[in-house]
Amino acid sequence: MARADDDRSIRTVRGDAIARLAVAGIPDPEVDADLLIGHVLGLSRGGVQARVVVGGEVSEADAAALASLVERRVAREPLQHITGRAPFRSLDLLVGPGVLVPRPETEGVAQLAIDALRSMADAEPIAVDLGTGSGAIALSLATEVPHARVYAVELSADAVAWARRNVDELGAPVTLVEGDLADAVPELDGLASVVVSNPPYVPAAAIPADPEVHLHDPVLALYGGEDGLDVIRAISTRALALLRPGGALVIEHFETQSAQIAALLAADGWRAISHHRDLTMRDRATTAVR
Repeated sequence: MARADDDRSIRTVRGDAIARLAVAGIPDPEVDADLLIGHVLGLSRGGVQARVVVGGEVSEADAAALASLVERRVAREPLQHITGRAPFRSLDLLVGPGVLVPRPETEGVAQLAIDALRSMADAEPIAVDLGTGSGAIALSLATEVPHARVYAVELSADAVAWARRNVDELGAPVTLVEGDLADAVPELDGLASVVVSNPPYVPAAAIPADPEVHLHDPVLALYGGEDGLDVIRAISTRALALLRPGGALVIEHFETQSAQIAALLAADGWRAISHHRDLTMRDRATTAVR
């Protein structure tokens, strides 16, 4: 990073940040550099790039602040923990230690739930997000299907705190419930139109390669037992009780789990079981009908 007595032009500062991040093996160093600079200067990524074209210097204080943030990212602290924000669909969510950082692939899972919820004839369809984490899926449902009633269940007190911050900041009509998804919201049994979940589904021995994940994402949100399906089994049972006949289940999962999930859902009595791919053409979600 540029020192206080060096060239502090935004072009040079940006170039130094990109180089430092690239050497550390950050997958998209230009993107991360722009977002870190934008966080310090209060600019969007486009605003940073425009400032580079126009020219100008970064103040000594801002250069020092940026240098500190770049070093944190070099140590593989998640970008979203550093900025405190994670984009998800049309939302800008608060995130940090103790909650899973929302992934781009989960946006497609949310779309499946949104489509299912919109297709319901109910005047006020009920959706339940089991294991809501930051609230990403539940908040997407509430903001994009405003006539729905959305409930979000989460076991981790840390994650509930983040979800509460996001619900409060967005002013979204989401009912947060802290508790185990296996027996949550019994008052909704037989009434829900859609149950959706991005559960912990990583097999216990399959430790993710990225340091940002295995060092910083909460264990409770990652691992689903020996085969990764323990929580999904519980979701299948609980969703059968929650959903009314014709209601839809949407589950995110590991790309290699489709056949196992189809088998366990079929054994539980689910109908119309279908698998859905993400933008990388990997199986990412399974849907079924009550």
